[in-house]
Amino acid sequence: MRAVVQRVSQARVTVAGEGAGEIGPGLLVLLGVARGDDEGAARFLADKIAGLRIFEDEAGKMNRSVLDVGGAVLVVSQFTLLGDCRKGRRPSFVQAADPDLAIPLYESFIHHLKRGSLTVETGVFGAMMDVSLVNQGPVTLILESS
Repeated sequence: MRAVVQRVSQARVTVAGEGAGEIGPGLLVLLGVARGDDEGAARFLADKIAGLRIFEDEAGKMNRSVLDVGGAVLVVSQFTLLGDCRKGRRPSFVQAADPDLAIPLYESFIHHLKRGSLTVETGVFGAMMDVSLVNQGPVTLILESS
């Protein structure tokens, strides 16, 4: 699994002009599921993101997690994170998991985030989505389960 994690003051995803998920302060997580990923990868990445200390404390140091600050998480599926652009000019997506594997692992990742008492909103798996956000910092990190 690969995730792009952005600290946001707000984020929203719409599908065909209709709101699908929206949060205030917290994290926007763009999540790609790879071939070979499993339940352990979903659990590991969810726990890592929930505990990631990228919010500032009273001293201005990144020392608090989204759980510590009472933030929310917006999770958006994005298979293009697994795109390989090393050859040619068109990305190859052969490393992205097929939906029959990706959907259950995407849902498992969300389940593990909610287990930690986080408020979690989502996009719509496989849909054409518009994502808007205000990146705070900016803080953007790339995490992988492997």
